[in-house]
Amino acid sequence: MQPFHIAIPVHNLAEARAFYSNVMGFREGRSDTQWVDFNMFGHQLVIHEVNGQKQNVDFNPVDDHSVPIPHYGVVLKWDDFHELVEKLKVHKIKFMIEPYIRFEGKPGEQATMFFMDPSGNALEFKAFKDISQLFAK
Repeated sequence: MQPFHIAIPVHNLAEARAFYSNVMGFREGRSDTQWVDFNMFGHQLVIHEVNGQKQNVDFNPVDDHSVPIPHYGVVLKWDDFHELVEKLKVHKIKFMIEPYIRFEGKPGEQATMFFMDPSGNALEFKAFKDISQLFAK
């Protein structure tokens, strides 16, 4: 799998840097006065400080939940997902959608959760017991 790159706006670089470093545990890479890049499970996440720009978040109904749009994240290994859940609970992260299992016992069975970073960027992390089911119908 090839690593991907995503760049997101943040309102306070120091606050976002602390969140992604200390809460999420992402290793910091290069940085400058207005941006920082991180290793997000082998992918490049870059936060850019953007003053005065608010993230607009809409919602779509999925499985009786309001899924935030836009959102980003990574598909993790099953055990890594559950370790992240425990880490987030230790840091008292408020979940927009609590961790749960979708499609239980069906094709595409997955664990998923949603929460926001300090700048209001919606994050989704998920995991499949069987990664070959990633695109199963």
